[in-house]
Amino acid sequence: MDYEKILPGIIKKNDKKILLAVLDGVGGIPHKETGKTELEAANTPFLDGLAAESSCGTAIPVLNGITPGSGPGHIALFGYDPVETQIGRGVLECLGIDAPLEKEDIAIRGNFATVDGRRIVTDRRAGRIPTEENRKIVALISENIREISGVKIEIRTVKEHRCAIMLKGSGLSPCVSENDPQKEGAPLKSITPLDKQSEKTAKILAEFEDRVIELLKKHDSKAKGILLRGISRLPQIPGFAEKYKLNAVCIASYPMYRGVSKVAGMDIAPCGETVDEEIETLREIYGRYDFFFLHVKKTDSYGEDGNFGAKVKFLEELDNKLRVMKNLKFESIAVTADHSTPAVLKSHSWHPVPLIINSPNAIPDDVKKFTERECAKGILGRIYSKEIMYLLLACALKLDKFGA
Repeated sequence: MDYEKILPGIIKKNDKKILLAVLDGVGGIPHKETGKTELEAANTPFLDGLAAESSCGTAIPVLNGITPGSGPGHIALFGYDPVETQIGRGVLECLGIDAPLEKEDIAIRGNFATVDGRRIVTDRRAGRIPTEENRKIVALISENIREISGVKIEIRTVKEHRCAIMLKGSGLSPCVSENDPQKEGAPLKSITPLDKQSEKTAKILAEFEDRVIELLKKHDSKAKGILLRGISRLPQIPGFAEKYKLNAVCIASYPMYRGVSKVAGMDIAPCGETVDEEIETLREIYGRYDFFFLHVKKTDSYGEDGNFGAKVKFLEELDNKLRVMKNLKFESIAVTADHSTPAVLKSHSWHPVPLIINSPNAIPDDVKKFTERECAKGILGRIYSKEIMYLLLACALKLDKFGA
């Protein structure tokens, strides 16, 4: 990426503060009955007002037509090329819960799922089982599956149906296929090695899958199997302090987003589960950092559940809570998403996401509402998400002139 060639010579430190507010999956596509997206249907006077005094546009998370996962979507927002800097979901999940992940370990993101006797997946999230039920299942597995073929197996609860697994031992490789069919009504996929070095890992995971299914047959839960995803190892990338000279912090309730922030060298602020608690944390630590990543999850969750009405309602509730952005002094603010999650599709999508850059050093345009179609008219045009970080740095006067 061209930025990497010139950034070391122009980046500078000052005391101005930056806020990156990510409304996960906020973008949508029109509902067939109303012709409106979730943002167009919602009453969001604060976000609309912020858009009206900002530079606006839309952002492509990875490449045109490519649907991103949460990892690539966020690493792009942090200013790294998401194709060149690929971070496995397993690594993010493990780091997000402070699991002791070492550079040679294999990290895996697990989903407890409902699987029938023929290994057909009938619910990929096992009804979003409660976290406490997850803990009981993890304890059962931990007690009965401690080691396979001389490799230590560690499994930990993440949240609801999610868990994190680590393989610790020699001769391991992450180049293994996942068993998740990515849809209900399909059988678990076979776990296979993708190269010669990964045969041992594939064999261990296949046995782990079999043993978990056998254990859960008699367990009173909707969880009857496990989906193994994001099989990966720790990458090595320059962090925010080195790359941007920023003292950065992550405020996120979900472990995965704390994980990707750790990879990027951010501190992780302890916070509660709700947006109100996240915002209170922002107020409390405002004086200690100069870059703040604030993550909101439920916009994505309602989209994945296909609950258009709940997503609209949440956006309206969220709108008033976000006024804290203007009550605290930030030299530059971005409001955007890591990807779109249209409730109509019940999944992530490839659509560009709406973007606001608010700063006294930005040029307001004619956009009046924070929606997909309105922001597309903005002065920023359509950019790549990896460019947003550099606009924030420029608006915070943290970039010197390039060249003579």
